Amino acid sequence: MPLIRHCRFTAIDFESAGAERGKTDSPVQVGLASWSLVGGHHESFVSYLHTDQPILWSARKIHGIGPDQLAEAPSLLSLWPVLKQRLAGAVVVAHGKGTEKRFLRAFPGHGFGPWIDTLLLARAAWPDLTDHSLGALCHCLGLTDAVRAIVPEKSWHDALFDSAASLVLLAHVVDALSLADHPVEFLLTPDTSAWHRNKRG
Repeated sequence: MPLIRHCRFTAIDFESAGAERGKTDSPVQVGLASWSLVGGHHESFVSYLHTDQPILWSARKIHGIGPDQLAEAPSLLSLWPVLKQRLAGAVVVAHGKGTEKRFLRAFPGHGFGPWIDTLLLARAAWPDLTDHSLGALCHCLGLTDAVRAIVPEKSWHDALFDSAASLVLLAHVVDALSLADHPVEFLLTPDTSAWHRNKRG
């Protein structure tokens, strides 16, 4: 595994339509952003996504995306060239990676990875915090202004804003714990045992 300082990290975030009980969910927006210690933050991309299913009120209340924004939106499958270009060869980052990995199953055998979950990283680094959601972490650690500088005029639950926030959080972890010269595998399976003990207690 290469050293962290030599890696290109690309974060991905999906916003979704929300799923009624017994039905599958569908993405309505995708955002990608990249960061490296050498190159900084770069190569952002965001797009609304076409869906045939209605956007639940509960989901729209969170991200504010409605049918008007999706009227001319491309399908996720049509964006395969963009996703392949940006994710291939990168260490893929997400905050709570389950949703992102699930939606990327639309491309069987895509081979993207390895994956870093900044939710698990934050639980390992700061197990005593009571809220490890992305917004709460950035607020607590004083990182929100740095995210806004990268993605101005956007806010939480915009797919690009959240992608950039994951990378700002990752960069903060790498800097705070002096990890630049560690192998990237050090970030793949963080030790969250202290967080689990706190949760049980």
